[in-house]
Amino acid sequence: MNEIESNLRQRARSLLAEGKISCFIGWGPTRFPDRALPKFIFKPEEAEQLVYNEHCLNLLAKYTLAFQYSNEVIGLAARGCEARAINRLIADGSLKRDNLYLVGIHCEGMKENGSPAEKCQYCCHRDPVIYDELLGEPAGGPENLPRFAEVEELENMDADARYEYWQGQFAKCIRCYACRNICPACNCLECYTEQYRTGWQGKQANTLENSLFGFTRAYHIGDRCIECGECERACPMDISLMKLNRKLVKDVQELFGGAEAGLSAEDIHALGSYRKEDLEEFM
Repeated sequence: MNEIESNLRQRARSLLAEGKISCFIGWGPTRFPDRALPKFIFKPEEAEQLVYNEHCLNLLAKYTLAFQYSNEVIGLAARGCEARAINRLIADGSLKRDNLYLVGIHCEGMKENGSPAEKCQYCCHRDPVIYDELLGEPAGGPENLPRFAEVEELENMDADARYEYWQGQFAKCIRCYACRNICPACNCLECYTEQYRTGWQGKQANTLENSLFGFTRAYHIGDRCIECGECERACPMDISLMKLNRKLVKDVQELFGGAEAGLSAEDIHALGSYRKEDLEEFM
């Protein structure tokens, strides 16, 4: 057992025993040694079931929405990605800060199938940006990460090549909506894809309709994506969703002075606000 795992169990046990929280969300073991899954703990003695290791791939923040309409206080193990996702959910009005108790954890990055997880390779916020208590000391994150290297390759393609690339990607889509369901920025009470309105969004799993869904979803979260990479990790068809998301993140940062989602619960949507100094080269 590592130190963070030991401290996480102790804090979850204490918080539940003291009645400060009604549930603690962390990670638990599976029958596979290289897998961990989200774990809901309701009793102090259950805290021994919590784990923390390099296999804790799942982002936990969206599971708090199970208590969205409750006044209970929910405890959550929060790394950098969880903390940014929580800020996103609070800013969107989906959660209340007073109903959360965040136990912060510094993250060194996770592994998937024995290799560094793709979703963690470009993470520059390894420490939680919001927490009620922090296990250990902040350690900072790597600098000068090539976050947009793949985006720049895409931008260097001509229009026909880009079109063919994305047609090939969305031809694989089976419209399972795993990307939407796992994304902390996709938190609408009713998704437009499930509104049965003529001329709105077709239900066919074909390249045209898949592309419409994929690009619409990407634009919907364009200024709200926290780059957690959960959409691409959950996709069963290996679609390069983060390449599309990072393209929009890059554009938003360039157009709106380095705007970055999830760093504060008071975030104002870059695409939903107006300032006189905003760039207007596109007009």
